[in-house]
Amino acid sequence: MPRPEVLERIQTAETEADDIVAEAEADRDERIAEARERAEEIRQEAEEEARELESNRLEEAREEIAEEREQILEQGEAEREELRTRAEGRTSEVVDYVLETFTEEVHAQT
Repeated sequence: MPRPEVLERIQTAETEADDIVAEAEADRDERIAEARERAEEIRQEAEEEARELESNRLEEAREEIAEEREQILEQGEAEREELRTRAEGRTSEVVDYVLETFTEEVHAQT
């Protein structure tokens, strides 16, 4: 094979190799860009899920607090009613005690 033909074949092979390398690099860059885009999408989805989870947990906590508040208020109302009932039941005792004490004080002053 003559030298010019060999040189031409080498140049052709080098050109083809350069084309293959350039295509591989372009493919690599494209895949990297796609991977970065997908990673960003995944990050955004994860952040959105985290915000939703936080919102749901916050709402659940608020509901629990509201329920506990209602229970505390109901318990306080029941205790207040019990104290009122007990106090009303002792009204005559208190009146008798006050009258007795008053009478004793009046007798003590005379």
